[in-house]
Amino acid sequence: MDKRNERGNATRAHLLKVATELFAAEGYEATSIEAVLKASGVSRGALYHHFSNKEAVFAAVLEMVEGRVAKEVAGAAAGATNPLDALRAGCTAWLELARDATVRQVVLVDAPSVIGWQAWRELDNRYALGLVKSALGGLAAAGRVRGEMVDTYAHLLLAAMIEASLLVARASDPDDAVAKGREALEKLLGSLAAV
Repeated sequence: MDKRNERGNATRAHLLKVATELFAAEGYEATSIEAVLKASGVSRGALYHHFSNKEAVFAAVLEMVEGRVAKEVAGAAAGATNPLDALRAGCTAWLELARDATVRQVVLVDAPSVIGWQAWRELDNRYALGLVKSALGGLAAAGRVRGEMVDTYAHLLLAAMIEASLLVARASDPDDAVAKGREALEKLLGSLAAV
């Protein structure tokens, strides 16, 4: 039974890897189940054993990519010596990740239309909002932000970061968009921590 579970998990992981590459390169609309089957070498029955349809494959890919993004953002913030620097490092990492082809296409371009805006927001809140609240909580503990404002500021900052990442993702010059995003972020975080 364990070997069967291992094979099933390996098949699922392989399907997600292939689907992620296809969704990132071609986008959701241009990626068919047939393309995933052909590129993965997995049977239709095996795919449908794990996923009910293409949207379910995409949702699993999105969850996986969001998890990777959260891990990278948290990792970038982990080396900071104070809460403001942690927040700055995490936000900067997110801006940089908006240039990544997979993040751009899966998270920022396709996700809102494929899973719907509300589900996209819930997913983003589950991963990103907690990180932002934690960093702002550190600022509140240090007396840099009023504790009762942490939740409100977290929502506002997350919204600003989503919009900044969309600018980077859609920019003809992503390097310039990241530089401008960093500059705006510095002003925003500086005024936030001064409250």
